[in-house]
Amino acid sequence: MSELTTDVSWTAVVVGAIASFLLGWLWYSPLLFGRKWAEGLGLELGTANDMPAGAMIAQIIGLLLMSWFVAVTAVSEALLTVILATLAFTALAYSGGMFAKQNTYVRNVNAGYWIVSLIIMIICNGIFRKLLA
Repeated sequence: MSELTTDVSWTAVVVGAIASFLLGWLWYSPLLFGRKWAEGLGLELGTANDMPAGAMIAQIIGLLLMSWFVAVTAVSEALLTVILATLAFTALAYSGGMFAKQNTYVRNVNAGYWIVSLIIMIICNGIFRKLLA
């Protein structure tokens, strides 16, 4: 268990996850890609109150786990490992979208969100590891 916790910047983990969660609010909002994304899925964009609580909880848990993974690989100086894993996950999610017959726009928006979230988490780790070192 120690390889998952030793020298991990928990501040970076939490800030990276929260920043990525907030990015999702913007990313899937009408200000950016939300309207066309929702249209591609046959959904109507609602208000923040209309969002399914279970999905939101699962999202923040997933982002915390991903951010923790970034932090663990930062400690071991293996960030290429997390980049590879995220690209693999994104490719698998993309192919799942193809099986589900999601249109290209929807798949690209989802894939873009994961890649930009990873970048945010890596940046947070770089910043907080230096500040707290």
